[in-house]
Amino acid sequence: MAAAFAARYARAFADVVASAKLDAAGLDRQFNDFLGTWDGSKELRDLFINPAVPAAQKVAILDKLNTKLGLQRELRNLIAVLINNDRIGEVHEVAAAWRAEMQERLGIRQAEIVTARQLNEGERAELVAGVGKLAGARIEPTFKLDPGIIGGTVVRIGSTVWDGSVRGRLERLKEALVSG
Repeated sequence: MAAAFAARYARAFADVVASAKLDAAGLDRQFNDFLGTWDGSKELRDLFINPAVPAAQKVAILDKLNTKLGLQRELRNLIAVLINNDRIGEVHEVAAAWRAEMQERLGIRQAEIVTARQLNEGERAELVAGVGKLAGARIEPTFKLDPGIIGGTVVRIGSTVWDGSVRGRLERLKEALVSG
């Protein structure tokens, strides 16, 4: 349920960003500034989440806070809408859904790439290019080390996993021998 409402806010905000041709990277930095302030102040979170405080008062506090943060009008308005609709407590979920929506619109896919050893920059670039071809999209990778895979690579994009690890090959060979 929470993910569905966050996705609706995210799509609407992404539509605003696209139609007004706003700088998504700049908005992302501003969103991070707000989230850092949000995470850093329990008093602010408690005040914004408190149902006894009128929404108009919360928005006035947001506007005072915005004199220091310098949020673009559209981002300030999104946060005000979250306040007015009692959804401000889920601002992190909305931010994550917006980022995912923007990446999808830009044709960027998140990929987790697991290797058994540290890769140099050239190896990383070559691997990212190959994964991008495999996925048919631009890739934004996160690299992880797992010596337990022995060698090779495991790539996760969404719910799809490509297991080219030595451990994976050995497990598949074992299954084939047991079932054969």
